[in-house]
Amino acid sequence: MSAPLSHEEFAAALRGLSHRYWGTHPFHHRMHAGELSERELRIWAANRWYYQRMIPQKDAAIISNCPLPEVRRQWLPRLVYHDGATAGEGGIERWLRLCEAVGLSREEVLDERHVAPGVRFAVDAYVTFARTKPWVEAVASGLTEMFSGHLMKRRVADMLANYAWINRTDLAYFTNRIDAVSGEGQATVDLVLRHCETRAQQEAAIAALSFKCDVLWSILDAIERAAAKE
Repeated sequence: MSAPLSHEEFAAALRGLSHRYWGTHPFHHRMHAGELSERELRIWAANRWYYQRMIPQKDAAIISNCPLPEVRRQWLPRLVYHDGATAGEGGIERWLRLCEAVGLSREEVLDERHVAPGVRFAVDAYVTFARTKPWVEAVASGLTEMFSGHLMKRRVADMLANYAWINRTDLAYFTNRIDAVSGEGQATVDLVLRHCETRAQQEAAIAALSFKCDVLWSILDAIERAAAKE
C-alpha cells in the first residue's frame, strides 16, 4: 500500500485540478466577454437556480452522514447561509432576485420550467454523491470553492461593465459570496487534509473533487445546449 501524501503534496494535488473548474468553460468566457444575449442570461440564471436550490440539501446530507459534532457545527452555517436564518433572506433568495433582474418572474424560476434535463441530472447526481459517499469525500467534492473566489470577483466587474441593465444590487449573491468563499475555502482544505489520513482516503478525495468539476462542466454544457435552441 502506498504511503500517504504529505499535507503539502495532498493540497497541491487538489489545487492541481483548478484547470478543470468551470471558469474555463466557453460559456463562461462568453459571459465575461459580454457576448450573451438577455435570453441566454435568463437561461443561465434559471438553470443555475436549480443548482443553488439543491446546495443546502447537499450540505444537509454531509451533516447527516458525519459522526463528528465539531464537523457538523462547522458545516451548519453553510446550510443557513443558503437557506437563510429566516424566510426572505439567504443565498437562495439573493439568487432569485438575480433571476428577476435578468427578466425572469419568480414563478417561472420556482416551478423550474426552464431547467434543462442535463442540468437536473448533473445536480441530482451531485446530491446523491453527498448522500451516499463518506462525509469527507462529500466535503472534498466541494473544494471547487478554492477556485471560485477570483471568478466571482471578475463576474461582478464584467457583468457591470458589459451588461449595463443589471444593477450592482442585483448581483448581491456574488458580492456576498466572495468573502464567504475566501474563508470557507481554506477551512475546507484544512478539514480534508486533517481527516484524509491514508493514501486511499486522499485518492478518494481527489477523485471526489474531480467528479464535482465534471458535474459543474456538465451543467454548463447543458445550459449552452439549451441556450442554442430557438
